[in-house]
Amino acid sequence: MQQEVLLAMLAKEPSHGYQLRARLRDALGPLGDAMNAGQVYVTLTRLEKAGLLAAERSADDADRSDRKVYTLTPSGHQRVAEWIAEVSWPKPGLAEFHLKLVAAASAGLADPLTIVDAQRRELLRRLRDAQRAAMAEPDRSDAALLLEGIVLRLQADLRWLEACEKNWTRRRSGT
Repeated sequence: MQQEVLLAMLAKEPSHGYQLRARLRDALGPLGDAMNAGQVYVTLTRLEKAGLLAAERSADDADRSDRKVYTLTPSGHQRVAEWIAEVSWPKPGLAEFHLKLVAAASAGLADPLTIVDAQRRELLRRLRDAQRAAMAEPDRSDAALLLEGIVLRLQADLRWLEACEKNWTRRRSGT
């Protein structure tokens, strides 16, 4: 769980950990289903220790004295503002699959076309799942937008696999 996401969610209002999880699940739709609840609480504890959050025992929950309400500190507000202002995008880089493909092919450990085909099947499965999830989301929802990004990235990866297949096929035929 990226720390800044929780900080940003708390910028709106102080919340219990379970409220944050629920808001994240609502915002992320099916992508939030995979969110590890324990990781949210671990992250909240780290943020509190770092001085970005303050936590107080909930006064309205006498039966749950362990329940905390988390609030951003001034340092937390500053970190959220810095994060929002950052211009970032994942840097293009070599993924594990790219390296596996080249290493296996150059060492003669596996047929590159077999590796590409197996990867294509997996990407197609993920694409199908993401498209189904996107269709189930209301138009213009945050979750629908996130799923559209996933679909587009998967489609780009599939196009790259097509280029790999053409490359290895040409190499085999010597053209």
